[in-house]
Amino acid sequence: MQKEDKKIPKTVWITGASSGLGLATAEAFRNRGWLVVAGARSFNEEAPNNEENMVRLKLDVTSEESCNRFVQKALELSPTVDALVCGAAVLVLGSCEMTSVEEYRRVMETNFLGALRMVSCALPHMREQKSGRIMLFSSINGLLGIPFQSAYTASKHAMEGYAECLSMETKPYGIQVCLIEPGDHRGGSDRTRLHAAREDESSPYKDAYESACAVIHRDETGGLLPEKLGQKVVRNAEKRRMKFRLRVAKFDQSLAVLLHTLLPEWLNSWILRDYYRGGKNK
Repeated sequence: MQKEDKKIPKTVWITGASSGLGLATAEAFRNRGWLVVAGARSFNEEAPNNEENMVRLKLDVTSEESCNRFVQKALELSPTVDALVCGAAVLVLGSCEMTSVEEYRRVMETNFLGALRMVSCALPHMREQKSGRIMLFSSINGLLGIPFQSAYTASKHAMEGYAECLSMETKPYGIQVCLIEPGDHRGGSDRTRLHAAREDESSPYKDAYESACAVIHRDETGGLLPEKLGQKVVRNAEKRRMKFRLRVAKFDQSLAVLLHTLLPEWLNSWILRDYYRGGKNK
C-alpha cells in the first residue's frame, strides 16, 4: 500500500499575537488547522511555549533586524507564507497639543511602519509563489477621528490609504489585501494603552480628557468578543475572493462611520464631541 503524503497546512504569520485581537486571531487560525507563526515583543525567544500548530517567535516590528530574524525562522518552519496578518499596535491617549512628537513617532513606528516592514518581508515570497493574503488591522478610527486618539487615528488613516495602493499593485501577482476595521472589543492589554506624558493635572484639556478616557474605557469594556472577530478574519482569509474591507463593529459604531460620510463636518464634530464629553456623567 502506498504511504499517503502528510498534508502540509497553510501557514499564516501574525504580528501582535500575544493579547487582544491579535491573540484571538492567532487562535482562530490554529483552530482551523493553519500553521500559525505568531510574533510579539513579549514572547520569550529562549522558552517560546509553543502548542500544536502554533509557534511563538519574539518579534519587534519596529526593528528591521527583528523582522528579518522572524521571517528567517518562519521560513524554516514552512517554506510558504499563505497569509500575513499585521495586528501589532499601540495606543497613546492624549490631546493633539500635549502628545509629543516622540509619542506620535512611537505609534506610527508600531502601527503603520511596523506593518510596512512585515509586508515588505512577505511580498517577495508571495510573488514567487503567485499567491498570498495580506490582512492589515485598521480600525473604525481609520475612517473617522475621535477626541484624544489622534496618534492612533493618524496611524490607521495611513493604513487605509496604504492598503488601497498595495491592493492595486499586488493584484497581478495573485495577492489579495484586506483591511480589518474593528470597533471596540474587550480584552486589550494595558501594555499597549498608554497616556501622553504631558497629559497631567496641569493640562488645559484635563477635564475633557478624563471624560473621553472614561467613555473609551466604558466602550471597550462593553465591546464585542475578540474570538468572534478572529473567526471572521479566518473565514475571510479562506474565501476565494476576500472582502477588501472587513468591518466588525457594533451597530452604533458602524452607523457613526456612515453618518461621517453623509453629515456636514460641523454636525459630525458636534455629535462626537458631545458623546466623548459625557464620560463622567453617564
